[in-house]
Amino acid sequence: MDRSSRNRLTPKLLPQFSGETLFEAIARAVCAAGCLPRKELFEAWEVARRVRRRFRGRRIVDLACGHGLLAQVLLLLDDSSPEALAVDLRLPKSATTLAVSLVEAWPRLAGRVQFLETDLGNVPLTPEDLVVSAHACGGLTDLILARAVAAGATVAVLPCCHDLKTGELGGLEGWLDGPLAMDATRVARLRTQGYRVYAQLIPGDITPKNRLLLAEPA
Repeated sequence: MDRSSRNRLTPKLLPQFSGETLFEAIARAVCAAGCLPRKELFEAWEVARRVRRRFRGRRIVDLACGHGLLAQVLLLLDDSSPEALAVDLRLPKSATTLAVSLVEAWPRLAGRVQFLETDLGNVPLTPEDLVVSAHACGGLTDLILARAVAAGATVAVLPCCHDLKTGELGGLEGWLDGPLAMDATRVARLRTQGYRVYAQLIPGDITPKNRLLLAEPA
């Protein structure tokens, strides 16, 4: 199976996920919903399980959330998080379809995920939050990092669509390619802001934009 495909997962693909693992159960719920690109399932799973190896509990705040799958997978991986807030400027209409399918499979999710359609700058954050974002395009990643730092929240982002014209490269572009220079500069900035930073990768066959940045107040 091509894990980078943007084709939707549909009920026809249910036989591909016939096992007993949590991932396969989530994949079946996604297939039943019939609305999510295949790539987004694998991205959300790989990001969520790496985040949960490092950070437990907290309210989940998924910014630039798209369908909000990342927030819901984080709740499934660690039930000690009380709730999740999934925020985007424009939520896909099918986000509700996916959420209903997941609640049917896991009734304990009912009432614990709130979807909010608003500007990301309008969302109040606290030091008790775990702020996450998978592929917030360009400067949105920097906005999310800045909002998390201002609140003293823990944060995990998977950057993409690096804007080399307006982004900060830290003077590293002579040694590193532009996107890597930008992500390295993000790490350095977080460290100067008093954060412990953990740099990881998700599998490159899902996306070439696979650098995962995790950070928590030191």
